[in-house]
Formats: sequence, structure tokens, C-alpha cells
Amino acid sequence: MKEAQLYKKLSDDKVHCHLCAHHCVIVDKGHGVCQVRENRAGTLYTLVYGRIIARHVDPIEKKPFFHFYPGSQAYSIATPGCNFRCQWCQNADISQVQREQITVMSEEVAPARIVSAAQQAGCQSIAYTYTEPTIFFEYAQDTARLAQEAELANVFVTNGFMTEAMLEAAQPWLDAANVDLKGFRDEVYREYVGARLQPVLDSLKKMKMLNIWLEVTTLVIPEVNDDPAELRDAANFIAQELGPETPWHLSRFFPSYRMTDTLPTPISTIERAVEIGREAGLRYVYAGNVAGEAHTNCHVCGRNLIRRSGHTIIENKVSVLEQCPQCGTPVAGVGMAGEKV
Repeated sequence: MKEAQLYKKLSDDKVHCHLCAHHCVIVDKGHGVCQVRENRAGTLYTLVYGRIIARHVDPIEKKPFFHFYPGSQAYSIATPGCNFRCQWCQNADISQVQREQITVMSEEVAPARIVSAAQQAGCQSIAYTYTEPTIFFEYAQDTARLAQEAELANVFVTNGFMTEAMLEAAQPWLDAANVDLKGFRDEVYREYVGARLQPVLDSLKKMKMLNIWLEVTTLVIPEVNDDPAELRDAANFIAQELGPETPWHLSRFFPSYRMTDTLPTPISTIERAVEIGREAGLRYVYAGNVAGEAHTNCHVCGRNLIRRSGHTIIENKVSVLEQCPQCGTPVAGVGMAGEKV
């Protein structure tokens, strides 16, 4: 085990964890909501430092990032645990692991080995994903600092339920984040997730202020968060608070975990959600979990800039100046250039 960061010692051997927005006050021998931070006699420990439960080489588009080094590969890693209890979690077998299963289900991998493996696989970044990276902050930080030295980028795929202190600590090494905005009603978060909406919105605005590249994903679930008014409020928040250049990925739900009786999201619902995003002024709105090609177009002249089939780049016409080759409009993102036109 390794001593945790971002906590304060209290009286009677209690500790106050400042890592995520649950702000757990943990008694001796107790654990946080995430179940992977343990108080032992007034010292808080992380139980998952170096405990890898999943690692794969993925297209960056799978995260999904469409405006961060498109066409590149990301070395994706996760430890057990999560600070959410999403009823539809597609990774519940690794995110909702019991404490006694951590060692059995994971392997010990030092940060240097992760970076070396990423280099050998020809990856351009390391993605902290699959489970919630906030809960393995210490491991992510040590890995990310070594990744920086190796000229690899670091990206989070996250629920956004971290504290301002955590984001300020991560800012020197966190290059991008895709935040899963699970709805735009507090009751959705309280009923289906076991959290609150406002801390996620605060994190999104903080990341924007810290110049961390942002993309937002919303899994649109029938009768949970698919009301057009709710989607419109989410779109307006992204456009007005984060900027119209912020990509919004609207993904189709399929039955999973504790919501196997809920029907898949109709494609027509996703199409309407995309329209709502564009009506709000968002320049890059994408339909996820829908068969077919996903395009990035110039928001001024309409020229097709990047064509995708699934997670594969078919064609990238963004100029080396990261502009539309037809009208010269800048294309938002990081490392967007494709062919020299």
C-alpha cells in the first residue's frame, strides 16, 4: 500500500479525503465511498497503487477523443474501483470490485513498466480509463510524470467528480479529459449514480480554466436523461460555459448491469440530440454507438475535414496549420493536422 495524497488528519484518528467531491470523512479502519482508500490509525492509504485490472492499446477515438491527436493509439489502463455506482455501468466487473478481490483480480505493474509498454506499442498517449481514474490518482500521477519525460500525453476518461485541489495537482501533467456528463438533472445523479451534478459542472469549468483539452460524452438513456429539455440545457451549458468548440459525444445506450430491462436508445433519439447540440451552437457534435461514419466538418464552410468509420480515420484533410484547407478556419483540438494540403 501507499499513503494517499489530498487528505487531512482529524481528531480521533479520523481523516477527511479531499480527492473527490464526496469529501469522505473516514474513521479508523474505514473506507471511502470508492472502497479503495483506507484509514489506518489516522493515515489514509490507497489500496490500488500499481494494481492494474485492465490494460489495452486502443484507438484514441474509442475513448472517445475526436479532437486530440486523431488516428493515434492510446495505452489504456485501469485499477479496480470507482466513486460512482452507475446503474448502467458497462465495466461493473472491474469498477465495482470488492476490497478483498483487489489483489486477486489485479496484477502489480510499476509506473515505469506502463510507460515502457506504451512506447513499445507505438502509442502517443496513456489513457487512464475504464474505471474512474480519480480514485487511483497517486498511481496515475507517478505514471503521468514518467510519461511526460517520454514525450507521451496523458488523458483522463472520467466522471468529473473530483475536487478543485485534485485538478490543480493534476494540471501540470494532464493534457486532456473526456468527461462523462451523465445527465443534466441532479435527480438523475442522485437516483442512478449516487452523486450530485453540480461538482461535475464545477470540474468541467475548472478544467477549461486550467487549459486541459475537454471533450464531453453523454450516454442518452430512455426515460432517464433523454428529455429534449434536459439535453438542451446540457448543450447550452457546454456551449456557453465551456465554449462552442467543445466536442459533445452523444452515445446510444444498450442494456447492461442493473438496467437490462431498459430498451436500447432509439437512433432517432440520438439524431434529435445531435440536432439539439447544433442548435445550441456547438460546432462538433457526434453520434456514438451508431453504425456508420462520423465526420468532422468545418463549422464555417462545411467542408468535410476528417472522415471516420467506427474508430478508424479514413481521411484527415486538416492542414498542417490545423486549419480548414478551404477557408482557413482554425480547427479546435490538439494535434489535429492530417495531410499537407
